Amino acid sequence: MPAARGEYDQMEPLSDDVPALEDFSVGEILGRLPGLVALVYGSEHRVAYVNDAYAAAFGPRPAGTPAATGCPEADELGLLPLMDQVLRSGKPRTVKSRRTQDGGSYTVTCLPVDTPRHGGGVLVHAADVTDHAEAAERLRASERRHRETAVTLQRSLLPQELEQPDDLRIAATYQPGGTDAAVGGDWYDVITLGAGRTALVIGDVMGRGVRAAAVMGQLRTAVRAYARLDLAPHEVLQLLDGLAAEIDASQIATCVYAVHDPNEGRLVYASAGHLPILVRDEDGSVRRAEEPTGPPLGTGGWLHSSGTIALPPGSTAVLYTDGLVERRREDIDEGVAALERALAGATGTPQVVCDRLLRALGVTAEHDDDVAVLVLQHPSRTGPDAELFHNAALELLGGVEAAPRARAFASGVLSSWRFPTELRDLGVLATSELVGNSLQHGTPPMRLRLRRTDRRLIIEVTDGDDHLPRRRRAETEDEAGRGISIIATIASSWGSRRTPGGGKAVWCEFALRD
Repeated sequence: MPAARGEYDQMEPLSDDVPALEDFSVGEILGRLPGLVALVYGSEHRVAYVNDAYAAAFGPRPAGTPAATGCPEADELGLLPLMDQVLRSGKPRTVKSRRTQDGGSYTVTCLPVDTPRHGGGVLVHAADVTDHAEAAERLRASERRHRETAVTLQRSLLPQELEQPDDLRIAATYQPGGTDAAVGGDWYDVITLGAGRTALVIGDVMGRGVRAAAVMGQLRTAVRAYARLDLAPHEVLQLLDGLAAEIDASQIATCVYAVHDPNEGRLVYASAGHLPILVRDEDGSVRRAEEPTGPPLGTGGWLHSSGTIALPPGSTAVLYTDGLVERRREDIDEGVAALERALAGATGTPQVVCDRLLRALGVTAEHDDDVAVLVLQHPSRTGPDAELFHNAALELLGGVEAAPRARAFASGVLSSWRFPTELRDLGVLATSELVGNSLQHGTPPMRLRLRRTDRRLIIEVTDGDDHLPRRRRAETEDEAGRGISIIATIASSWGSRRTPGGGKAVWCEFALRD
C-alpha cells in the first residue's frame, strides 16, 4: 500500500547518488539550452556571458563589452530600453516577434538578476520564431490578396458611372471596411425607366468576402432586369425574394427599391428589411419613411407592399446601408437618429452631402463595416433653368372627338414651348397615335400629359384599362395595329406600364438636339 503522507518525512533517501541542483554548473546548463541566452550587468549592460546558441546566431561577444556598442542585435531588437526597465523595476519584461536586419525574428524575455556588486544584471532569453513569423506573414499576405480580390470584385459590380436623370441630381459613395474587416455585399444602383421616371435601389447582402460580393452582383443584375418591366416597387421585391432564395438560401439580403416620378413629386418605395429612407426638406426638417417594411430577401412567404414619401422641389433623400449607422454597444435607432441630425445640417451638392454624412457619422478608412450611401436631390429651379422644364395636361373627354382636341392641344403647347417645326409635327403625330390607341383599346378616365425637360420631350397617355400594348407587324390589308409601330419609328424610345388602380400609361420620348 502507498505510504501515508506523514511517513514521507521519515523515509530514507533512495540513494546517495541523486544529484542536487547545486551539483550542476549554471554555465553548463545555459550553454546547452536551444534558446539564445545572454547575461549582462550594470547600467551599461556589459556582456558577462552568452551561450553557444546565442554565439551561433549573433557571433561571440567579448566579456565586458557594453551591449550598446558590442551587441548591435540588442539595438535592432529594441532590448536596450527593455533592459533599462528591468533594472529599474526589478520585474521581467517580454517583447514578441522582433525582427533583425538579417530577417530573423525573435521573442525576447529579460529577467532581473541580483548582482549587488555590479549594479544589477539582466538575463536575456531569446527564442527564434522566424518560421512562425514568416508563416504568419504569408497568412496575412494571403488574407490581403483575398480582401483585395473581394474589394476589386465589389467595386467592379457597382455602377462605374451613375445615370443622371433630368429631374434629379444624384451621387453615391461606397467605402469598404478597414483592413481588419472582410468586404461585405453593400450595393446601389440608379436606373432610368423612361417617361422621366427613375428607379433607385440600395441593398446589403448579409455576408462577407467574395461570396457576398458575388451574390450582390447577381441581385443587382436581376434588379436591372426587373426594373425594365416597370413594375411597382413591391412587385420587384417579390421577384427578388424568390431569386435570392434560389441563389443561396444561406445568404440573406436587405433592400430598398424606390421609383421617382417627377409629375407626382414623391418616391414610391418598398423595403425588404432595410433601414428607412430619410428626406430632408428645404427648411432643414428631416422625415423618415417608416412603413411598410417587410422581412429581408430570401426569407420567402411574405407579400411585400409599397409606400410613398413626398419628395418636393428643394428636398434631399438619403438611402444608406447599416454600416453608416450601426455601432457596437449602441442601438441602431440611435445611429439613425444621429444620421437625421447630420442630414438636417448637410447642404450642398449630393456628393458634398455624401462626404459630410460620412464625416459626421465617424466613418474612416479603418471603419469596421462596408458603407454605401445614395443621395438624391429634387432641385428647386428658378430663372432660366426653370424655363427648360414645363408640364401640360389635358383630360380626354367626349369619345372620338377627344382626338382632334388632343392634337390641337399638343400643337399649341409645343408651339408655346418654342420647339422647331419638325419636332412639333412629330410630337403632334405621336400624340395622335397614342390618343387614338387609348380611345380604341382603353377605357376612361383618359388623360394626355406633355412634359419637357432640358434634354427631352415626353408624351404620355393614361387610361383605365390594364392591357399593355405591344408592337406587332401589321399586314398590308390591316386597318389597325400600326400606331405603336409608328411611335417606335419616330420616337427616341417608348414604353408602357400598369398604373395603380388597374390602368396603364403609354409613353414616348423625343431627345432634344443641342
